[in-house]
Parts: sequence; structure tokens; C-alpha cells
Amino acid sequence: MTTTEQTRTPFQERLASVSHAGLALSPREQTITPELVRWYREVIEDDHPWYTGPSPFGGPVAPALILHSPTGAGGRNGEWFLKNLYGNLHAKQAWEFFRPVMVGETVVNRALVTERYQKRDREFVVCQASLEDTDGALFARCTHTQSFLTDTEQRAVVVDRAKEQQGGRRFDLREGPVLETLSGPRRVITEESCNRFTGERRNYHNDLDESKKLGFGEIVVQGTYITCFISEMMTRRYGEGWFLGGRMALTFVNPLWAGEAVQAGGVVREITAEGPLRRAQLEVWTAKDDGTRTIVGTASALLTE
Repeated sequence: MTTTEQTRTPFQERLASVSHAGLALSPREQTITPELVRWYREVIEDDHPWYTGPSPFGGPVAPALILHSPTGAGGRNGEWFLKNLYGNLHAKQAWEFFRPVMVGETVVNRALVTERYQKRDREFVVCQASLEDTDGALFARCTHTQSFLTDTEQRAVVVDRAKEQQGGRRFDLREGPVLETLSGPRRVITEESCNRFTGERRNYHNDLDESKKLGFGEIVVQGTYITCFISEMMTRRYGEGWFLGGRMALTFVNPLWAGEAVQAGGVVREITAEGPLRRAQLEVWTAKDDGTRTIVGTASALLTE
């Protein structure tokens, strides 16, 4: 009798009912079709010529974040999110890109919970997704950290426009050398665009009533929507060096509300050696018109010149 055929112990039965390190999510497969790429180009407003025509990789290449939310693909959030969804927030997201996905390729998406911990009044669950081709070769890796309130009875407003102006939530540019400044286009995120990005399922990313049920006064723009603007900025600047070795580690520090404008920005802090190659190390962010930052973090890409 194999281990998988044996009767589970009481501890294994208990683990089966909770989100824990080692919990494997059901795998998903998705073919990157021209229609999916067209959806991305229209919603993100990113019409890079490589997505529909020749690229350094041969034919059309998919945007680096074409699968922007791999740990939630196909409704998998329900497999690892905690039960108390009131006030839950996407806390962090990190990406590592190893090689591009060509339009027409099939991506195998495997995910695993890697950590669960508590910090102050929130519990954090970390889930990592590996995006592979059908032979098991790695395209990219994504690490998603979601936070949940430990107080299951709390029903106060979690965050609103007033709270985001409080001290400690401004996240200004830190001091240090600036070798180059990057910026992406300013984008206004409407309720309609939230619908197109998030999909038909009603939730706090596209429905005001659902958002209020979870402790938010307005529609919360999906965090992975905004990460696409950072990836767009990095793709425009670094091209092949973003698809072949790009990295970013982002923290979501303030919500973006539907109807607000946002713009990606970044500064190059240093150029480091990576064997015979060089890597640009950046501080990156997204910010509203009043300067309030919604995402802060780091990114890097290989230099091709």
C-alpha cells in the first residue's frame, strides 16, 4: 500500500481543512491565445508592437503579466484564502521572469501555499505559483501574500480616503543616488475598466455593494491590475532584459479607488554586475495624482546594451 492510499492520521485530516504551508492547489492550464492578448492590450492600454508582430523571440510574445493573478486562476482563491474575508487585502506580490511566453503556447500553472504567519492584527498567507510549459520548463514564478483580519467580529471601515492620508502611509521616495528616472502613462481606472479586468463575477474589485460588505467605502481596484502598469514601464525600457531575468517585489500600501488616476514611476538606484552581464536595480511605485502611493517596491532587469 502506498502512502497516498493509507488512511490519513488525525493531524493530516486537520491539515486538509486549513490553509497551511505545503497545501498544493489544483493545477491549471491555459493557452495564451491572440484573443487573450488583445484583451490585455485593450484593458491595460498597452499596445506594445511585440505583442502582435515580430519580436526578438521570433513571433508575437505575450505580455510578461498576461497571467497577472496566477494564484487565483480559475477561482483557486477559495482553496487557500482564510474564511474571514472582511477587510482582506492583497499585501504583496513578487515576480521572477525566466523566459517569455509566446502567443499560442500553453502555460501549466502550479501553486503551493508556502507560509502562514501573524503580524499585529492581521494574518498573512503566502502562495507561490510556478508557470511552466507542458514539458515542465519554467516561464515565471509569482509569490502572492494576502492579509486577513484576525478579529473575525470587526465590522468597522478598514480603509478609506481619509485613512490613507494619515501619517505613515505616504511612502515618499527614499534618499539615495538616482541614475535614471522612468515613468509610465497616467491612466484613469473607471468602474467599467474594473469590470473588464476583474470579470463578470461580482466582488469588491468591481461592485460597490460588495466592497461595502467587506469594509471599504468604494470599489477597490484590483492590485494586480496596477502591477501591470509597472511591468509595462519596465518592458518599454528594458525589453528583452525584462522578459529574460526581470524581477519585482511589490507591497500594496494604499488602495486605488475606482475613478482615480494612477501612474507608474521608478528610479534606477544602481547598476550591478551579474557575471558578464549588468543589471539595473530600481525603486518603483504607482501613485495617484496627489502623490499618494498605492504600490512601492523594487524591480530589476538585465541590460541588453
